[in-house]
Amino acid sequence: MTTAAAAPFRFFSLQVAWTRRLGSSLVRITFTGPDLRAFHSDGRDQSLSLFLPHPGQSEPVVPVERGDGWWQGWRELPDDVRAVMRSYTLRALRRAPDEIDIDFALHGVEPGAPTPAGPASRWAADARAGDRVLLLGPAVADNRAIRFRPPEDTDLVVLWGDETAAPAACAILESLPPGTRARAWLEVPHAGDIQDVATESDAEITWMVRDDRTPPAAGTLRAAQLPHATRPYAWIAGEAGQVKALRRHFVGERGFDRRRVTFVGYWRQGVSEEQLRQTE
Repeated sequence: MTTAAAAPFRFFSLQVAWTRRLGSSLVRITFTGPDLRAFHSDGRDQSLSLFLPHPGQSEPVVPVERGDGWWQGWRELPDDVRAVMRSYTLRALRRAPDEIDIDFALHGVEPGAPTPAGPASRWAADARAGDRVLLLGPAVADNRAIRFRPPEDTDLVVLWGDETAAPAACAILESLPPGTRARAWLEVPHAGDIQDVATESDAEITWMVRDDRTPPAAGTLRAAQLPHATRPYAWIAGEAGQVKALRRHFVGERGFDRRRVTFVGYWRQGVSEEQLRQTE
């Protein structure tokens, strides 16, 4: 039995249904479970918190009491016992049967990687059907963890994201109504990570394969020509430093209304999620 955490969010007990490798550094994991009947979201960049077990654990360890005090209880558990918590975005929600997809960007799992994989990448790379997880997600379709909210009068949608934001960006593109003008730049580590995106919008999607010669995102966007628009809206997500620079570019250089620029730092270069959460 699950217990509400903080309405409209609650814990969901899930298990892996299957996995599918999408590219060199991206794997899609489908989760299922009876709890998903209560999972609701209308957002294409819906944020979630996923709790994963450590190696040797059959399921993630979280406090038995999952009410309002779950966060403090989770932090008080020993580091090598408490569940690994990571933030992700919802890639897809389906009914009959109830399933959700989450795409995982894998870092450091390839042989000879300069930086070893973190616990979430290791788990996702080895995930198998039946593996158990906990998810903190929405029980209300319209909730505060949805960030993509273009005003109704938007006449151009501009997107940028790295591999951590590509799942949300692709879901956004797929959801845009026919005729919506959109321009998107998506940055991935390898050419094999480029995906086909089925969208009915008037979208131009540029995939950028990152290597040592890849210019910073702000430089790429600064050189890009955008269609004329009087009420553009920008959504930028990924590494916090890149996101900050791009926000300055759109607002300071291109003159976007700052209220029409959504920016989300999913991660920060050189800082683990545990370190980031120490400041919360």
